[in-house]
Amino acid sequence: MLNKGKYVRSLHLMMVLPVLFILIYNYLPMFGVVIAFQDFNAAKGIFQSEWVGLANFQTLFRDPDFLQVLINTLVISFAKMVAGLVVPLVVALMLNEVLSSIFKRLTQTIIYMPYFVSWVMMAAIIISILSPNGGLLNQVLGIFGIEPIYFLGNDSIFREIIVVTHVWKEFGWNTIIFLAALAGIDAALYEAAIVDGAGRFAQMRHVTLPGIAPTIILVAVLSLGNILNAGFEQIYNLISPLTMHSGDILDTFVYRYGMEQWQFDIATAAGLFKSVISCIMLIFSYWLAKKLTGYKVI
Repeated sequence: MLNKGKYVRSLHLMMVLPVLFILIYNYLPMFGVVIAFQDFNAAKGIFQSEWVGLANFQTLFRDPDFLQVLINTLVISFAKMVAGLVVPLVVALMLNEVLSSIFKRLTQTIIYMPYFVSWVMMAAIIISILSPNGGLLNQVLGIFGIEPIYFLGNDSIFREIIVVTHVWKEFGWNTIIFLAALAGIDAALYEAAIVDGAGRFAQMRHVTLPGIAPTIILVAVLSLGNILNAGFEQIYNLISPLTMHSGDILDTFVYRYGMEQWQFDIATAAGLFKSVISCIMLIFSYWLAKKLTGYKVI
């Protein structure tokens, strides 16, 4: 007979390493936010650097590049949220209409594979495809007599490229979520709709979409918590000096100030600003999710 006490202790022991990992890498570094309120000197360290209060935030907000960085972050993040919701939904609805289970499973596997590829690898693939010197896309355009285009060096379309490549890599995840929601719709509702004379599009409009509406709302609402996460890994690997105006975001701004210019106090202030706004949006998104769909974390 299973000893319940020993079983519970075993579960608690299994949690020791994950908890230690979170404490060491997630909670202990939070002490470093005090740098945002200091005239930080690496030689003196956190405990001896001069306290300057909100001076770093004043410097940050007066930076002529900061407003553009914030606008870029919001525009790219919002575009990713919308495209990352619409594209998987459309693909899931299309796959739901496919009768061949083999084709459906094969398609799901193909669109889901890029999700597991790192942005370093994806960036190399994207650069190769969009390269003006023999890139696949420019080769296709050349067939129609169009001169090679330096896509990743064009500031006017860089945001669009970021959004499209993000959707290409990530949309397989939400597609599976929507397909799972579609599988939960009662088949009797479709049978009743057919009896009433509803065609494919009428069934989709009156049965399918209302059936997965709570999932759509939940995915959309929970994505609000990432409104300031425009994708550091992706943009860092694809951005260039030519596209800095439209592609520089908060994360690359923080990296540049902290790791390249060694202005750790300004970088920490920018990071803290982003974290506070993200925390507020995350709390709001969970509150909104509970109000609209009844979803609760606990």
